[in-house]
Amino acid sequence: QVQLQESGGGSVKVGGSLRLSCAPAPSRYIYNPNCMAWFRHTPGKGREKLANIFTPDGSTDYADSVKGRFTISRDNAQGTLYLQMNSLKPEDSATYTCAARAMYARSLCLWGDASDFNDWGRGTQVTVSS
Repeated sequence: QVQLQESGGGSVKVGGSLRLSCAPAPSRYIYNPNCMAWFRHTPGKGREKLANIFTPDGSTDYADSVKGRFTISRDNAQGTLYLQMNSLKPEDSATYTCAARAMYARSLCLWGDASDFNDWGRGTQVTVSS
C-alpha cells in the first residue's frame, strides 16, 4: 500500500475558498494510480464521498452536496491530486482525506465508494466559520 499525504486544510470564513492537495509519500517507486477520490469525515455524518476522478481521461463524478462548488483535478505530470473548494459552508467543516486505487475500470472508478480504494491519506482538517 502507498501512503498518501494531504495538505492545504485550515480555517476559512463562510463563502471562502480552499485548495487541498494530495500526493504520495516520497518513494523511489513511481506511483501513478488511475483512480482517485476525495472523502470527508465528521463525527456526526461519518464518511462521505465527495468526488472521484479517472485520471487517464479526467472524467469526474461528484456528490450532490458539493456539485458546482468543489472541483477535483489531478496534475498527472506532478502526480498531485487537488480539490478546489469554493463557496464554503459551515457544514463543509470536516477532515478531508484522499484515496487512490492503482488500477481500476473507468465506470467502477467513477461510481466507487470507500471500499473500492486501497491507498489512503491521514486527512487534513477544514473548518468553516461564520
